[in-house]
Amino acid sequence: MLTAAGLARSHYLPFSGWLEKTPPARIAQKRDEAERAFHRVGITFAVYGEDGGTERLIPFDIVPRIIPADEWKLLERGLRQRVQALNLFLHDIYHEQAILKAGRLPAERVLNNAQFRPEMRGMDVPGGIYAHIAGVDVVRAGEGEYYVLEDNLRVPSGVSYMLENRKMMMRLFPELFATQSIRPVQHYPDLLLENLRTVAPSGEELPTVAVLTPGAHNSAYYEHAFLAQQMGVELVEGQDLFVQNETVYMRTTRGPQRVHVLYRRVDDDFLDPRAFRTDSMIGVPGLFAAYRAGRVTLANAIGTGVADDKSIYPYVGEMIRFYLAEEPVLNNVPTYLCHRAEDRAYVLEHLPELVVKETHGAGGYGMLVGPASTAAERETFRARILAHPDQYIAQPTLALSTCPTFVESGLAPRHIDLRPYVLSGKTVDLVPGGLTRVALREGSLVVNSSQGGGTKDTWVLAG
Repeated sequence: MLTAAGLARSHYLPFSGWLEKTPPARIAQKRDEAERAFHRVGITFAVYGEDGGTERLIPFDIVPRIIPADEWKLLERGLRQRVQALNLFLHDIYHEQAILKAGRLPAERVLNNAQFRPEMRGMDVPGGIYAHIAGVDVVRAGEGEYYVLEDNLRVPSGVSYMLENRKMMMRLFPELFATQSIRPVQHYPDLLLENLRTVAPSGEELPTVAVLTPGAHNSAYYEHAFLAQQMGVELVEGQDLFVQNETVYMRTTRGPQRVHVLYRRVDDDFLDPRAFRTDSMIGVPGLFAAYRAGRVTLANAIGTGVADDKSIYPYVGEMIRFYLAEEPVLNNVPTYLCHRAEDRAYVLEHLPELVVKETHGAGGYGMLVGPASTAAERETFRARILAHPDQYIAQPTLALSTCPTFVESGLAPRHIDLRPYVLSGKTVDLVPGGLTRVALREGSLVVNSSQGGGTKDTWVLAG
């Protein structure tokens, strides 16, 4: 928000002025109001490993993250390009495997990957779209340039918080929206529904869409219910569906109704006990056969996880060059692959200054943040890397950008990232902004909700 000299940056000027003029008592009252409203609505998230109960509110901060119009244009261009290349990569590895034959990406990284699904080989999905919903984590570092930290293509979560945060800010501070031109995000559910309908099995005039949830005990269940309600579609569990003649139906009070598109929030392994894990109690027997027959569309497609694996991430720039013949608009963070002998040697020598991540890790778990680690933690990771080098990558510790955030002692800088949501159907669309996540612990770089991070509203200014 402020320059090194302590002056408000131009895009933050109106907000900064408002903050100075607003009495602290009013801000405290509004923060309290926000917390009570989130409690009432029940916007919770599971935090694993905490003694105080697993379900808790995601802390919400009232200082927005503001992005100028020109910065967003660049981000939007880079995100569209990236998701387009990732979809082409997924189509390719399940068909011709041209990128592997050309030697632009090591074949064993893909074919031996736990997320690669041989069952998808040769199968055509509507429009060639595998990642219908992608959450791409972006950070600002160094001289202020944006980097992609990771791609989330399996079941990216958090979009309900983006929408609820905006609703909350508009309710609490309508005067801020009256004086500035902030681009809207509320149309995301309509855009999502439209995109899902465009990838229905061909020939369907009015396809039926449903959201498939693992059930109320899932950490993101609130979001599943919220999105179904916002799109005006049914929220279903595995037991609500059945497959007959390779066609998916849901049980309704008016008898069986055909489902054409399932926005599934269930992992690949648990989708169909006949095709994947036989012990799955939350899947739909026969779903994969219906999918293979082209009678139902799954969003996201089965097998997308191979493209968001952290050991594949370093090659996304190469994918953009290979499939689109373009240079990447957004850069990756430099990454060391521990399965390579020279990278491994460097990582083991520089553990105190690197961030080490599991290639299949998510939610901020299984990470070592070198500068904040103890000697014992580094030794544990050293042993893990030596035992399973192919399961780890390492990256430099970035000086992530910060945003003023209300903490117990008042307003203080806290590190942030941004997760924009990219929707692919007939076109590639995204609403301006995304979910800004904030590391609430002082000095912490881990922003994940599951690790106690909070969220902010993200304002993209109209150009």
